[in-house]
Amino acid sequence: MKTIITVLRAAIGWHFLYQGLIKLFADEWSAASYLNNTHGFLSGFYHWFAASPARLGVVDFLNIWGLILIGLALFLGLFVKWSSLFGALLLALYYFAYPPFGVSLFGGDGTVYIINLLFIETAILVFLFCYKEKGYGLDNLAQLIIKKKQIQTEDVPPDTATVNSRREVLKDLATLPVLGLFGWGAYRSSKIYGTDTMSGATIQINQVALGELKGELPKGKLGNHELSRLIMGGNLIGGWAHARDLIYAGQLFKAYNTEKKIFETLMLCEQAGINCINIGFATIQTMVKYRKVTGSKIKIITQVGISEQSEDIYDNVTTAIDNGMDIIQLQGNWCDWLVRDQRLEVIDGLMNRIRSNGIVAGMGAHTIDSFIICEENGIIPDYYMKTMHHDNYWSAHPRENRRPFEVDGAKSRDHNMFHDNCFCPFPDRTVDFVNRAKVPVMGFKVLAAGAIHPKSGFKWAFENGADFICVGMFDFQVVDDVNICIDTLQNIPGRTRAWFA
Repeated sequence: MKTIITVLRAAIGWHFLYQGLIKLFADEWSAASYLNNTHGFLSGFYHWFAASPARLGVVDFLNIWGLILIGLALFLGLFVKWSSLFGALLLALYYFAYPPFGVSLFGGDGTVYIINLLFIETAILVFLFCYKEKGYGLDNLAQLIIKKKQIQTEDVPPDTATVNSRREVLKDLATLPVLGLFGWGAYRSSKIYGTDTMSGATIQINQVALGELKGELPKGKLGNHELSRLIMGGNLIGGWAHARDLIYAGQLFKAYNTEKKIFETLMLCEQAGINCINIGFATIQTMVKYRKVTGSKIKIITQVGISEQSEDIYDNVTTAIDNGMDIIQLQGNWCDWLVRDQRLEVIDGLMNRIRSNGIVAGMGAHTIDSFIICEENGIIPDYYMKTMHHDNYWSAHPRENRRPFEVDGAKSRDHNMFHDNCFCPFPDRTVDFVNRAKVPVMGFKVLAAGAIHPKSGFKWAFENGADFICVGMFDFQVVDDVNICIDTLQNIPGRTRAWFA
């Protein structure tokens, strides 16, 4: 039994020690990202620590050295009772930072409902704290020495099972060479491969920290919803890359944006001041789960079209309403297709159905002709969502080769024709329409799917009349994009259109 306990204790001790050492040796490691992304009923407690550089510094110091000292004590069998207690408390803090209650957030990372690696290690440490026999180690060796002195000085009868056995001493010291072997192996691995980025909370991404935010992101109103003027786009998390001839990019986006990463990114957005996301219809269930897991109040705009599985043209709208979507808009391609095919009555019916449920009704489009024709026929949404970007970038095909309604997924191999590269094909006509529109306008594809720098794209869209911009972002871009948006909104002298939101 002592041998089994020793192995369990040493294994957990090495886990602690290794996690502490790789954090100690990592360049500028911090728990900021781990704390900022926490969810659950104690998330405010963890966010409070991350909000202050001073508190965060204390957390980083205690985290690193707590792991190292607890790990050494458990591995060597020193102060086992107290190291078990403090180890269990530290693991409990990790456990409740991302509690697997209700819905498993970290599927695939060893987490199932309630029970995970943290839970199991905590249970073992609680057992070690309560159990009298602590296994072999320095505590046990100290007891042997004390007993031997008692025999020599107090005439206590010798216990041949403990005192007169050199094997007992060797067992108590056995973890020392094992620790040296493990330590040498970890050191050698770090020299060859660098920081072990697969270990918990050690991955460092070159991103601007929340503490570097330049201020509060301005807001506007759509109906009774107050939304940040920078809205998170849903294409990147949905895998719609619009990457021209890079055919692998969509799958790469999906591989990076796992469900866990999507949730982390959304939590980061909210902490940075982005309180709204615009998603494709297929992403509804992901957002429902995100709200359920985190308790988020993020506003969700969902795009709808005509269901291919149902003859009911309102099927998508019904699904969106049933799932609690805050704002519903006609998806851009669908609007273009319906206008092109002269099915304006379907658009009018969708706007009315959305509004009849007390929900803000938006209309998206890629070609400005869709809005112009709808306006001429008296179909005015509560807001427009229009592709808004300039065409001063290399991959934009020549203006003379652009056609209305061409941004519909069909791509040409000819560089001089549309090849998933220009989403606002007539920017001048778009600006003219936006500046006479009397309802709010949300610009999207303002970066032409990554072809335009945010400083240029944000400025162009806001100067030319956008009330909001919708931008797809990876997690490492969020804070930088928020800062650029704040700077842009503080200095847009070229804007002549009044703010309609």
